[in-house]
Amino acid sequence: MDSKVNLVYIDNNGKLVEDADFTAVGLNGIQAEIADASWIDLPTGADILALPGRLPLGYDEAAEEINVIEGMTAAAAILPMGFTRALIPAYEVDCFQELPLFGYTAVGAVNGKLKVAAIKTDEELKWNPVYYNTSDLPRLIQEKQSQFPGNRILNQLAKCALEYHCLTAQNIFYGRWEAGIPTSPVCNADCLGCISWQAAECCPSPQSRIEFVPTVIEVTELMVQHLEHAVEGIVSFGQGCEGEPSLQRELLVESVRTVRRRTGKGTININTNAGCFEAIRDLVDAGLDSIRVSLFSAVPEHYQWYHRPRGYSLETVRHSLTYAAEHGVMTALNLLFFPGFTNQPAETEALYELVSTTGVKQVQLRNLNLDPEKMAERMIDDEMPSVSQWLDAFRKNFPDVLVGNYTIARQKTE
Repeated sequence: MDSKVNLVYIDNNGKLVEDADFTAVGLNGIQAEIADASWIDLPTGADILALPGRLPLGYDEAAEEINVIEGMTAAAAILPMGFTRALIPAYEVDCFQELPLFGYTAVGAVNGKLKVAAIKTDEELKWNPVYYNTSDLPRLIQEKQSQFPGNRILNQLAKCALEYHCLTAQNIFYGRWEAGIPTSPVCNADCLGCISWQAAECCPSPQSRIEFVPTVIEVTELMVQHLEHAVEGIVSFGQGCEGEPSLQRELLVESVRTVRRRTGKGTININTNAGCFEAIRDLVDAGLDSIRVSLFSAVPEHYQWYHRPRGYSLETVRHSLTYAAEHGVMTALNLLFFPGFTNQPAETEALYELVSTTGVKQVQLRNLNLDPEKMAERMIDDEMPSVSQWLDAFRKNFPDVLVGNYTIARQKTE
């Protein structure tokens, strides 16, 4: 059976075509890599998207050269949780138009079976798409809304569950695992890849941001109910439909204190940029169990470029992580991974230093949702390890640091 990974692209009729005359190609930054046996089957829950205005590149084995396929449109895969992309799609810009905020992954095919340049980096048992968007979800939403009438957070989560198919929003209605509790309509950063707010002249946001600040009652009644009854229950501040949760300092601190007076069950987590140290400190002191900090780069210049923080710096983030770790909180990085950037030597060195000096206990890998063209100026023309080699080296250097994709149900240790 032929194992060559063939090029796929979108033809003029919008049809996905497998072209056996060319081998698929992906990019590790600006380094072209020919598809090989390391490419895996397209995971369940993945999507295939066209990249308008971009011509596909394919490798001609006979001529031993990479060619532009004129008149066709490059294709990309969008991966589900639990999979980390190893290469971005290889294309040539024909007529530039900015792409929506997704994590574009190189895709090919073998005899009609789609393949992607990706690595499985976590078990998807809890986050497998088969467990979500079930036929009974609308009924479960109605039942939960009847249980907590007038709760605006629940109404927001219903929208996120049905319109955006958000998994953490759906979990609160399914009564299990990690459930999101959005609270903040504002932010102290202006990240290039923010999925809830973008300037009008930019690409559209895939989600709309929450427009209100809830009350302590709205927050705590949902938290207590989920933590008391959900299997491996986690409640998380800081969702895709909100800004920075720690800016609601008084609300969150009072909510955590109230919940912990009523129940010691489950895990209270915050997904944050950790730029407001006083809020993180107070939340830790109030009983926060875990913290996940979003990070594009541990190099200050690159951190500033992507996150565009207002009123804080990478040093503040270090301070927050260190304080949380020293007080027994499970600390994690939400590492926004981009092949050809994150695995650059200077980026790796800075990340290693951050992890080793702040007591980070977990690195959660996230495929950076951004048009690859935005990253062009951040690429270097030097040899660098593959994503697989990078992961192996990280695990070897930090054997006690967990590497995966999900927040772990774990309570603070005394």
